Amino acid sequence: MSDVMTEVDGRTLKLSNLDKVLYPNGFTKGEVIAYYHAIAPVMLPHLAGRPVTRIRFPNGTDAANFFEKNIPNGTPEWVHVHHVVGSSEDITYPIVDDTPTLVWLANLAALELHTHQWRADPDARQTTIDDDLPLDQLVIDLDPGQGVEMPLIATAALIISGELADAGLTPFVKTSGSKGLQLYAPLEPTPAGTLVPWVRTFGEKLVELHPELFVTEIAKAARAGKILVDVNQNLPGRTTVCAYSLRAKAEPTASTPLTWDEVEAATEGAPLTFTSANVLARVERHGDLFEPLLTGRRGRLPD
Repeated sequence: MSDVMTEVDGRTLKLSNLDKVLYPNGFTKGEVIAYYHAIAPVMLPHLAGRPVTRIRFPNGTDAANFFEKNIPNGTPEWVHVHHVVGSSEDITYPIVDDTPTLVWLANLAALELHTHQWRADPDARQTTIDDDLPLDQLVIDLDPGQGVEMPLIATAALIISGELADAGLTPFVKTSGSKGLQLYAPLEPTPAGTLVPWVRTFGEKLVELHPELFVTEIAKAARAGKILVDVNQNLPGRTTVCAYSLRAKAEPTASTPLTWDEVEAATEGAPLTFTSANVLARVERHGDLFEPLLTGRRGRLPD
């Protein structure tokens, strides 16, 4: 199919190669764009204000891909951007706060969208990555080692949710869209220099309480049969896949917010893999299960 000019919320976009297959199951670039356009109402609040790292797959998920942080050449002038000063590099990121920007990225085959645990100050021209940077959510990524299946991952998520609740935090959970689960807790803005040591201690406590289940070591050999409690995604320079983002698998799975009842059912073998079509149907039925992460009570770390 030739290039198509279209208008999205008052912005004119040129969409290209809509028939190009990006997933081995036949899911096309046009279908990727249609998914992101449809999911925008519930996804945009989770993207808003957060610099976005993209993983682009111009020739599909079974071909070469690349991470992209800086805005690319040809970025439309209406795309909001934010400058981030890091310890080793300075980056100008896009801020995805409207549907045209989301569709523009989808047209670039940016299948995966990853965000930080902090939001850019809308009144500031740039953000500096340091220990004073305030984070507004905590994330714990459960990355299964070899031989670990979803029933055990779901059991681990329930254990961690209880520990977070005991600490006075409100846990929410989503699939990674890949193999694991990710737990979040909304926070009152908390300096990274306070949050990161706390969450590392929290991970060490989990290993101490359940050494047969959890590890905090990154090495794959140490993770066989266990679950890595990855707390490093709370570092202010790190990112985690955004809720509702597609993942680059054999079919278009997406990072999907869950109910705790679904996690409980998964301990008995209920599946927790959702494609783009599943996700759109779930949103139609349930709305945004992650909405309380944005609008509900924000917790404070205990002393």
